[in-house]
Amino acid sequence: MTAESTVPPPAGRPRGETAAPRSASRSSLALAPRPVAGKPLGGPGRGPDRRWGGRLPLLLVDVLAALVSSVLLGGPAARPLPTALLASTAALAHARAPRRTGPAPGALEELPAVFLRAAVCWCLTAALLAALAPARALSLTTLGAALALHTALGFAGRALLARLRTRAALAHPRAALVIGESGAARQVAAAILRHPRTGLRPVGLVGARETEAADEDEERPGTEPPRLPVLNSPEEIRRAVVQNGVRAALVVGADTCVARHQLLAQLDEFGCELWRIDTAGGYAPATGHRLAAFPCELLAPVRGARLSLAKRSLDVVVSALALLALSPLLALCAGVLRLTDGPGVVFRQERIGRDGRPFTLLKFRTYRPADAEESATRWSVAGEARISLFCRFLRSTSLDELLQLVNVLRGDMSLVGPRPERPYFVAEFSRLHPGYAARHRLPVGITGLAQISGLRGDTSIEDRARFDNAYIETWSLWGDVCILLRTVSSLLRRTGS
Repeated sequence: MTAESTVPPPAGRPRGETAAPRSASRSSLALAPRPVAGKPLGGPGRGPDRRWGGRLPLLLVDVLAALVSSVLLGGPAARPLPTALLASTAALAHARAPRRTGPAPGALEELPAVFLRAAVCWCLTAALLAALAPARALSLTTLGAALALHTALGFAGRALLARLRTRAALAHPRAALVIGESGAARQVAAAILRHPRTGLRPVGLVGARETEAADEDEERPGTEPPRLPVLNSPEEIRRAVVQNGVRAALVVGADTCVARHQLLAQLDEFGCELWRIDTAGGYAPATGHRLAAFPCELLAPVRGARLSLAKRSLDVVVSALALLALSPLLALCAGVLRLTDGPGVVFRQERIGRDGRPFTLLKFRTYRPADAEESATRWSVAGEARISLFCRFLRSTSLDELLQLVNVLRGDMSLVGPRPERPYFVAEFSRLHPGYAARHRLPVGITGLAQISGLRGDTSIEDRARFDNAYIETWSLWGDVCILLRTVSSLLRRTGS
């Protein structure tokens, strides 16, 4: 309980009636813009980039360039040792190169990397040869000629692969869905259709209303809008994915990732790559990848099984140890509360947890609501005069929240996650703030990124939802540990509600 007013019930529903969140996801998919090794925009499994832009063709080009340059400079029969060293270092240099996670660059863009890789190969080979066989050491003239020849062959091989990749992209574009608001989604789809070298072919728009799309098309003279079907129902989307063999989904805008997280989870289960496209511009993407000149980045799903196992292990260990260590303090608080405020030490209240499932949250009772309606719909009692001095102490030190360690131990909550709220407010905030319901993709928690960022008390619900979704999208086990440590630090400064 964190604000100082009572929120009126939504229109058409009597006060006290509760509702579950409208769009709490059944999936544990969290999306984060992080690189995925070996997944260029043309993969996986099929498509022009996977065939001509994968690591194996590039590795063969590098090794063949090294071998051919060695043959032209004397041949493996005359120089067996440097040839073997050269092929090995070429393969090693290629293996150590960063894996590409976006649209494959052209040969000219890769020319500096090819030159540096060839320089590493020949310099390392020359150094090893001078140390192992001084009589066969390479002269500077030979080394320079070999480096130039190796670079030219590597560049020629990549130019050939780029040409093959472009021809394959034009001949066999991959089907893709464009997801987002009507105007931005159609803008991206039109740009991709005008630039077929991207290797993608939009086959449908998701999230755009046909009437809005028609109005926007009339407002843009001089352009030929894409005549793509607008997909709204899950059945239409599933049919489009199956019939067209869709293997890529272009998510337009960061807000769409939150608002359509359930759909994105389903597309990920279908085997589709998820790419976030920015149409506003004004920044250079960290990955440097662009699609039809739009900044793009691959959304890597954090799998629920791995995430849940790691979080659950941390929750069980820490909550069990904390309950054991804090049991004398809990007993003392319960005893003083019983003497000062009478029976009913433990306060139980229904809250909404992961995937919209309700559970009973435990706290020390610091206030007695007048009735069940007040308990369900009153937002905060921070300024309530009837709260005793000891109860105010429990609230200011957050000691009243310690019983939630029992909820963590039995699996209702996690140590770190979005704070759970009552069903009435979850329904209300989900209606007012599009990203609020998406907070329930992961287990709710005692503390979270929003809380340690100062979003406690009478603060913005919109900001809390944004911070909670940012936590989900960038989740890591070490991040949870850092939040717990910062929470302990804030408790020592008595910043409770």
